[in-house]
Amino acid sequence: MRIATWNVNSITARLPRLLAWLESSGTDVLCVQETKCAESAFPYEPLRELGYEAAVNATGRWNGVALLSKAGLTDVTVGLPGGPDYDGGQEPRAIGATCGPVRLWSVYVPNGREIGHPHYDYKLRWLEALRTAVAGDAAGERPFAVLGDFNVAPTDEDVWDRSAFDGLTHVTDLEREALAALRESGLSDVVPRPLKYDRPFTYWDYRELGFPKNRGMRIDLVYGNETFAKAVGDAYVDREERKGKGASDHAPVVVDLEV
Repeated sequence: MRIATWNVNSITARLPRLLAWLESSGTDVLCVQETKCAESAFPYEPLRELGYEAAVNATGRWNGVALLSKAGLTDVTVGLPGGPDYDGGQEPRAIGATCGPVRLWSVYVPNGREIGHPHYDYKLRWLEALRTAVAGDAAGERPFAVLGDFNVAPTDEDVWDRSAFDGLTHVTDLEREALAALRESGLSDVVPRPLKYDRPFTYWDYRELGFPKNRGMRIDLVYGNETFAKAVGDAYVDREERKGKGASDHAPVVVDLEV
């Protein structure tokens, strides 16, 4: 079973590339982040033509997550149970479903903006709510994983130059401690192999030739429980999909499960 996660940075803008990648990659389930569209504008029909059902949590031009599955979609949970509000409501940043033999969550963790900003505190509270929400599945025997754009680099090795991030979010102790707490619920980091260079970055800024210079970060993560992790046959970053005109600034992370 092939499972992937990809921040597409607008599913409308990326639709031709997304459809071509789904058709060529043999992916059974894709966790999508940053759809940037209302649910009414979601491209259900072209995905259905490729054999994918879609579960969507999207409300407008910002954020938005989805699960695309050829393996079935049951027990769908829209939104993060117990998740904090921001600007008067809960943002569309999480969706969970059972896809065949596995239970999956697609998440788009808040960016945090800058240290001391209300969005930074919101990010930490959101991660705590995620830990609480998934604790039962994380400790269970069924294969389970949380996949998505976590907007946190787990270690200094997961950024191209730690000194370039001094005073910035994504690398702070509090963010990394929140990730560690999530793992302690019974999840482990499924680290993919890079297809080029020595570190499996998943995101490269559009600015200042970030991708050609490999100035990247590993912030798109796969956190699986023990049963999920033991079933992993391979995991890699499809760096090729970051190339060319009209690419997202993130690359897909692909996991092959022997289930």
